[in-house]
Amino acid sequence: MHWRGGAVAAPPERPHEVTSTAVTPLGPDSLTWRFFGDTRLLLVGPRAAVLQNMLPALGQGVLDHSVFFSETFARLRRSAGPILNTVYGGDEAAATGRRVRDYHTEIKGTMPDGSRYHALDPETYYWAHATFVDHMLYGVETFIRPLSEGERRRIYEESRTWFRLYGVSDRAMPEDWKGFQAYWKHMLEEVIVPHKTARYGVGYATKGLPAPPKVPARLWRAVSPPLNGIASFLTIGGMPPAAREPLGLPWSADDERRYQRFAAAVRRAGRLWPLLPEAVRYFPQARRAFARTRRTSR
Repeated sequence: MHWRGGAVAAPPERPHEVTSTAVTPLGPDSLTWRFFGDTRLLLVGPRAAVLQNMLPALGQGVLDHSVFFSETFARLRRSAGPILNTVYGGDEAAATGRRVRDYHTEIKGTMPDGSRYHALDPETYYWAHATFVDHMLYGVETFIRPLSEGERRRIYEESRTWFRLYGVSDRAMPEDWKGFQAYWKHMLEEVIVPHKTARYGVGYATKGLPAPPKVPARLWRAVSPPLNGIASFLTIGGMPPAAREPLGLPWSADDERRYQRFAAAVRRAGRLWPLLPEAVRYFPQARRAFARTRRTSR
């Protein structure tokens, strides 16, 4: 397997099959459990999804096979749930991870340059996973609190366990945190491109959100300007600088200062966060896992 013009050469006939030992799932002692289901990570915006689609093979797979263009937000919701269920699945995590993997078995085709792609090519599949790891690290440090270098290493090691729950070859996965940092830098600077799918995914940041079905046009005209402003601010602000320019997303020094002030205010408000109901603070998948753990401990 090798990169050719941003695509990958044809994978083996059944690239999803790997031989591996059983993987112990993540649990309540992990930093990933503590942070990945925190609703404050919504403030990051669609960083992970957009970066995923900037990998040519992945963007092409979405273009060819997904309902992303006709049901953008519904598709994002359907994708996020199984990922959260893999992280918080406990004894069912590996089975859930394999189901997530198998959703992608038939996502394959031909790139514009004639090379073949497959969603389960290890390099392609690992890139999707890496964007979730980055999403969590960026979201925590931006909107929750700074992480120590030891915590970053720990989260990365936990992400290796998480990835192995999918049952996909881990040959593309860096061996350690330092390797992941080098990998991430290489992907942002040398591999990702402004694929059509990614450009479409952030189009609302400059053109405005599409009107939801059944919302009267007059009402939408009244409420959409502030919603568009918030969506644009969070979407563009949450993107790495290396991705903003190729995607044509406008962002000034003043915008950056406002974004950093906003992030600092959210971090300060974090002192009050534990006082809010768990239903506000965590996604349902995390809450179910916490409840399961409490029952077991009793």
